[in-house]
Amino acid sequence: MLSNLGIKEDLHYTLMKDLDGKQKVRVLIAQALFGNPDVLIMDEPTNDLDFETISWLENFLANFENTVIVVSHDRHFLDAVCTHISDIDFSKINHYSGNYTFWYESSQLAAKQRAQQNKKAEDKKKELEDFIRRFSANVAKSKQATSRKKMIEKLNVEDIKPSSRRYPAIIFDRDREAGDQILNVEGLSKHFEKEKLFDKVHINLNKGDKIAIISKNSRAISAFYQIITDNEKADGGKFSWGVTTTQSYLPLDNSTFFQDGNLNLVDWLRQYAQTEEEREEVFIRGFLGKMIFSGEEALKKSNVLSGGEKVRCMLSRMMMKRGNVLILDEPTNHLDLESIQSLNNALINFKGTIFLSTHDHEFAQTVANRIIELTPKGAIDRYTTFEDYLSDPKIKELREKMYS
Repeated sequence: MLSNLGIKEDLHYTLMKDLDGKQKVRVLIAQALFGNPDVLIMDEPTNDLDFETISWLENFLANFENTVIVVSHDRHFLDAVCTHISDIDFSKINHYSGNYTFWYESSQLAAKQRAQQNKKAEDKKKELEDFIRRFSANVAKSKQATSRKKMIEKLNVEDIKPSSRRYPAIIFDRDREAGDQILNVEGLSKHFEKEKLFDKVHINLNKGDKIAIISKNSRAISAFYQIITDNEKADGGKFSWGVTTTQSYLPLDNSTFFQDGNLNLVDWLRQYAQTEEEREEVFIRGFLGKMIFSGEEALKKSNVLSGGEKVRCMLSRMMMKRGNVLILDEPTNHLDLESIQSLNNALINFKGTIFLSTHDHEFAQTVANRIIELTPKGAIDRYTTFEDYLSDPKIKELREKMYS
């Protein structure tokens, strides 16, 4: 069990005090799973786990015979594991049959129907019944997925209600379309202290590429982004952006953007206005309102914001910049599920080019059409989906060589 959770055999007899934070979390997960408990309670179990370990945990819990209560912001994990969703909102708990995607899509459909005053009740009922039929036909074969299918099929359409949750309006527009030359990277290398992060990386970016950058070392990804945005120097190699490109960057560490604690959110966002109209308070308040900073919240000081609020501010800044290349380093960190879902939809709909790194499986699978993995021996570069990349036996073999 320890090995399946990423604790290598040479560490099995190490004292807990000698493990790092991420390793301790994995041992505690193994401890919770061990002994087949009647009720398993897990709070954000996928934090700091890599995709392979999360996949193992999903399979383990999907076939676990007893009760699991889990809190998670990982939609793919919730979909793989859950038969019910309990939504806590405005001090009330609402209990729903089905996994996260069923709850989200059915509540969105119910909200759309509520707005359609002229639509006949029987037409609305038929639309919901068709949705349930479609959804229950498309499930996996695990025991838990089979039992969930039966529950969904028995569901009464009156049980499907619109959610009271609010979703930020995230829409990335571009000032102009980029030409064919986007980014050319030749022989890029970077070390951190004595550790080789990546070496001799060659990439030619094409128009419309949506790239998930992955690595077993998250430092490699952040260093790569910092280099191509001119915030750090490479140890070797060079890169050049196409003359028609404009980059908009969401770094992993956004603390430097919030150092002036005297600015409220209206004044903070005004710094990034591109036109006189955007500098107007009415425009900025409207913009912030769409990002769930309404009324007095727009006058909050920028140094008292939570992690999630800061990311929403940074996304607002990116939207205002209207770049045709988006670079996002772990954008779902600190965000709630509503913001994650809205950002996911916005990136799917974006017409430009995207560099994305994420621990969110659903994000990588639904956004990326190209996967680039940075390793100490170069880059693996494939036009494929994220799931196909992880499951391809030839790529698996190549990955082992590149990290050995």
